[in-house]
Amino acid sequence: MLETIDNWLTPSVRLSRLVEPVFRVMTSLIFIIGGLGHFGQHQYMLDRMDKSPWREVVNSIGDPSVLLWLSGVVFIIFGITLAIGFFTRLSALLILVTLLPITFFTHIAPGHVGPLFKNVAIMGALAFLWFKGGGAYALDYRWLKRTQ
Repeated sequence: MLETIDNWLTPSVRLSRLVEPVFRVMTSLIFIIGGLGHFGQHQYMLDRMDKSPWREVVNSIGDPSVLLWLSGVVFIIFGITLAIGFFTRLSALLILVTLLPITFFTHIAPGHVGPLFKNVAIMGALAFLWFKGGGAYALDYRWLKRTQ
C-alpha cells in the first residue's frame, strides 16, 4: 500500500526538472531580499545586533557595520547567482559560510527560536544545493554539458 501511495505521489520527470530551478529561486529570494535589507535597514539591524548577548564577540571579529555591509553584498550577489544556477555550488557554499556566524551570533539568544530554526532549515537547503549542484535549467548544467 505504501508503495502505491509513493508511486501515486511521485512527480513526472518533466515536473521534477521544473522543481529544480523553482527550488533554487525560492531559496535564493530570502538572501536577495535579506541582503537588500542589510543596506535599507542597516541601523535597525545594527541595533538588533547590539542587543545580542554575543555583541562583544561580534565586535572582536570586526566592525559590525562593515560585517553587515559585507554579508549584504554576499547575500545579494550570490543569491542572484544561486537563482540563475551560475556557480551554484560556490554560491550555496559562500552563502552558507556567511549565514553560519549570523545565525550563531544573532539568533542564538532568548526569544529567537523561530528565526534560529528558520535559518537551520535554510542551511539544509543550501547544503543540498552545494552537494547536488544547480540541476535542470541551471547555467552550470548547460555550461558543463557544452564542455564535455
